[in-house]
Amino acid sequence: MRTYGKALSVVAVAAALSATTMASPASAEVTIKMERIYSQTVWEDGFQFTCPPNQVITGRSHYGDENKPTTYHCSRILINGEQVQTHAGDWTAPQRESRSDFSAPDNQVVVGRWHDDDENGDTRYRTAALYWQGRQVMLINGDGTGAYTESSHTWLADNGKVMTGRAHYGDENGKTWYRFATVSFAG
Repeated sequence: MRTYGKALSVVAVAAALSATTMASPASAEVTIKMERIYSQTVWEDGFQFTCPPNQVITGRSHYGDENKPTTYHCSRILINGEQVQTHAGDWTAPQRESRSDFSAPDNQVVVGRWHDDDENGDTRYRTAALYWQGRQVMLINGDGTGAYTESSHTWLADNGKVMTGRAHYGDENGKTWYRFATVSFAG
């Protein structure tokens, strides 16, 4: 009988321990997945590019001057298999491209870019806040790339990272830097 009683108490302790260590839905771990699913090549000069709804910029390629095309790469973000929603704002105030330096507001990503003319023309950006199940998704560990020659480069964000800004100095032979951050969600 004693062995049977001990077995019951072990089962009861295991059940109690399991109940106390199980995470509640609000604090459960989440799985964040990025899927690069859309790319579009547009003319660098005069085109207002915005990622499709609920996607964010995760890469850009440009070869040549302002008369050549630029390719944008967009990704969707999934948390536990459910797509994150973007709430895009208006276009930013213009900056002269030849000395532009843009960073999205905290916890916002870049979803669009609009450039007119050559390096003396204007560049604008469009940003978005991210939401999952009605709660804002955060961005952590912001950083920047090294310099790329604007007229000859491809930049693709690492997995789990999104574009949060860009700086460019000079003409098409000048340098471009990208800012990026990691998508994070704490339930």
